[in-house]
Amino acid sequence: MYNFTYHRASSVSDAAKLLGQDAESKILAGGQTLLPTLKQRLAQPSHVVDIGGIGELQGIKVSADKVVIGAGTRHAAVAMSAEVARAIPALAKLAGGIGDPQVRNMGTIGGSLANNDPAADYPAAVLGLGATVHTNKRAIAADDFFKGMFETALDDQEIITSVEFPVPQKAGYMKFPNPASRYAMVGVMVAQTKAGVRVAVTGAGPSVFRWQDAEKALASKFAAAALDGLAAKADGLNSDMHGSAEYRAHLIGVMARRAVAEAG
Repeated sequence: MYNFTYHRASSVSDAAKLLGQDAESKILAGGQTLLPTLKQRLAQPSHVVDIGGIGELQGIKVSADKVVIGAGTRHAAVAMSAEVARAIPALAKLAGGIGDPQVRNMGTIGGSLANNDPAADYPAAVLGLGATVHTNKRAIAADDFFKGMFETALDDQEIITSVEFPVPQKAGYMKFPNPASRYAMVGVMVAQTKAGVRVAVTGAGPSVFRWQDAEKALASKFAAAALDGLAAKADGLNSDMHGSAEYRAHLIGVMARRAVAEAG
């Protein structure tokens, strides 16, 4: 690692002040991405601001029409929450399938979204359920949050404070995990909401995206059979040692049908 100054923030406002002191400062939440990059000398922050102990970023609140999750809430807490499982079963299942027990007990929803890894699970939940990302400065709709590979709408000193998920009428999430990393080679969140059907795909492209052709098909009939004969386009999808763009395009269709079946 390179040398840096470590700060343990006591509040969101304290963290924002610490970040504002230097443009090269980085936030440490669960550390599942930042710590490995520091060890590999791929990142060289001047200051590291630890927000893991901030109480106002923790916790889950569930009401009749929404689930609000603090940005510092661990994946395991979401996966094991009986309230989340009742309100949005697909969200609890998604959280329970992230990484391994060690990752789930350290990683946070806010850290995952701020990092926006192309193969992360939570971006599919946020985009597929039409969630709102709240920060210390504003509220950002899911459709405006994800900008590209490891890129979001967040400003340099902006901190995610919570994520608000509207409770859908139905939702399902299915992914084809890489057997080594357990990241999604392709993951699909399908949701029937008051505003219409949403289908979000992660793992297949440089960033999470909505499969609009599937949304149109499912709007007419919310059933797996509605996707018969529909194929995702391979153009622009990831192609690497784990799978070609054409293979991932095929998986999108398979996972989408399974997600609809899962949603019931």
